[in-house]
Amino acid sequence: MGIRITKPFQPLTPENLKEVHAYLGVYHLAEPDGAIYYIGYAGGKALFGLQSELQREMDARAGKPTLFRYEVNMQYLSRHEELMMLHVADHGELPERNRRELKHKLGRLSPA
Repeated sequence: MGIRITKPFQPLTPENLKEVHAYLGVYHLAEPDGAIYYIGYAGGKALFGLQSELQREMDARAGKPTLFRYEVNMQYLSRHEELMMLHVADHGELPERNRRELKHKLGRLSPA
């Protein structure tokens, strides 16, 4: 098992959200070209887990085309940080929205 989310991106639409359930986990949001602009998570405070977090994101984008993929993971905080470190290793920096929201120093990851 690798450390990357391998699920393909899909459009963030009400139809696709019906397949997402109230699980804890992490997710990527991307522009239509596949460029990740946010790495998020649905934790214990998310009323309906991934479904409610992704619904909130969809509402905030107000009809702008957005792609998403997710991973169910009970260790969502550790996995969230791992995905952010992986993004930095791949792209040299965090997605813009994560840079604005990060409140602590992020470790380093050197994927093979």
